[in-house]
Amino acid sequence: MSAALVSLKGLRVSLPNRAAKPMFGPAPLLEIVRGIDLDIPRGQALALVGESGSGKTTIGRTLVGLIRPTAGDLLYDGVDIGRMDEVAFRPLRAKIQMIFQDPQSSLNPRLTLASTLARPLEAFGRFDSAAGRRKRAGELLEIVGLPATFLDRYPHEVSGGQRQRIGIARALALEPEFIVADEIVSGLDVSTQAQILLLLRQLRAEFNLTLVFISHDLSVVRVLCDQVAVVSGGEIVEKGETAAVFASPQHPYTRELLDSVPLPDVEAGWIMAGA
Repeated sequence: MSAALVSLKGLRVSLPNRAAKPMFGPAPLLEIVRGIDLDIPRGQALALVGESGSGKTTIGRTLVGLIRPTAGDLLYDGVDIGRMDEVAFRPLRAKIQMIFQDPQSSLNPRLTLASTLARPLEAFGRFDSAAGRRKRAGELLEIVGLPATFLDRYPHEVSGGQRQRIGIARALALEPEFIVADEIVSGLDVSTQAQILLLLRQLRAEFNLTLVFISHDLSVVRVLCDQVAVVSGGEIVEKGETAAVFASPQHPYTRELLDSVPLPDVEAGWIMAGA
């Protein structure tokens, strides 16, 4: 087992409950994540699975620094980043990236793909010229299987699967070592899902990425991830090697998840069918 790149120890996250906000004054806090302990080994893929509202996306956003924990420790390579202010955390942002669920809303419709991919490079001082950043943007498109000729297109001029590839390219722009992918194949047809999953598996191997894959699709998790953590009510109710958890689930909620979703026997190379 590889050493943990990311460790959560007693992690708790509370967010404003806007549904219960009084007319005057702040909204009360609602605890979403409740005392999670979890190690994410370097170079491995870990799945966070659970029904909608279980807290898995909140965990993912906390891992990349979009949400700050209210208690507990969030260690990245042995350093507690949960309590870092933005100035201290900024150098780590290049190493920690997220691929969002809906590329339609996460990509700026007013920016060309060249501008979208060049912005993180410019923000972190990569390359000395706009020409250099544009060249790198073209290389990023090619890494994710799109032609560099797409650089001057806008998000609405490409398909949903192509937009998700662009989201992946943007996440790779700063050469990260840790990526959180949040439901990135939901809403795509089966063939496109297979292509995106194959790409993600190839990129993980090529760039030695540590991956957290958030999903409700258990078939996808089974072929892509080394480990799985089952989330319910903001808590991890079961975790372990993916094959072992799927073969012999110990918690009733895990068994309920597996029983509620058709889970055919999946051949190891099924995602190659969409390539």
